[in-house]
Amino acid sequence: MSDSKQADLPPVICIMGPTASGKTDLAFQLSDHLPCDIISVDSALVYKGFDIGSAKPTSEELAKYPHRLIDIIDPSESYSAADFCRDAKREIAEIRSRGRIPVLVGGTMMYFKSLLEGISPLPAANAEIRAAIEAEAEVSGWHHMHQLLAQVDPVAAERIHPNDPQRLIRALEVYRLTNKSMTELTQVKGETLDGKVLQFAISTTERAELHQRIELRYNIMLEQGFQAEVEQLMQRADLHENLPSVRCVGYRQMWQHLNGEFDFDEMVFRGVCATRQLAKRQLTWLRGWPNLTWLTTNDENNLQQVLQQLNYRG
Repeated sequence: MSDSKQADLPPVICIMGPTASGKTDLAFQLSDHLPCDIISVDSALVYKGFDIGSAKPTSEELAKYPHRLIDIIDPSESYSAADFCRDAKREIAEIRSRGRIPVLVGGTMMYFKSLLEGISPLPAANAEIRAAIEAEAEVSGWHHMHQLLAQVDPVAAERIHPNDPQRLIRALEVYRLTNKSMTELTQVKGETLDGKVLQFAISTTERAELHQRIELRYNIMLEQGFQAEVEQLMQRADLHENLPSVRCVGYRQMWQHLNGEFDFDEMVFRGVCATRQLAKRQLTWLRGWPNLTWLTTNDENNLQQVLQQLNYRG
């Protein structure tokens, strides 16, 4: 695309940050002030029926502030960064075609990174290959599968823990589909976004405050019926603990509790700890992120800072 055509495109606004930092509230404020449409960048919100435990906006909020890429797949299915990039680029193009501004909001940093830096040409998931890998693991164990990965992709094996079946399956699947390692393929980058992209990260100034917000939100989820939501999901014979959807933070701990692995109080403790660990990983990503403007949770000037950088006349 020529420089003049890129300059005519409405900008893309990215709102990133750790869980419970206030990303969604800022996106709502932007919607009140700009001709924009929100695109969710969250690996849990894509799943239908994963509502309370994922902190999905309420039906009332979604009616007022529609989000794209929410409730798009069944929890029995997988959804990769490549899937996200394909879908997000389609939505961004459609929003821009109407002269409106795409606002991408969420905390799945791999999705943001893949979209902004270009994603490697990795193959789509293959149900038959995945089933074969899982069947092999049932017989030989995941440590054996990790050893197999180390033989063909030692760099990935160093990065992936033997007790992480989701990522082990993907790395082995990529090799068996392409006869090339994931490490080799990820060194090749795809297309990036055209036009102006503004990137913001929002978080608290103190870690203790973020931890308090996480614990408060987790308890609110429990009050809203999170346990009943997971109990209903467990009625489905096709859902199990090793699926990417069930491994989402919060859902995994509740699932294990309902399976009798530990009591309610331990589930709450583990769920809050896992959410804090997620926030820590998100912040680690962001601290090394280029071209990023930091905002502070609950700062009344956040909206103004975004609008000033935007300098957009639609």
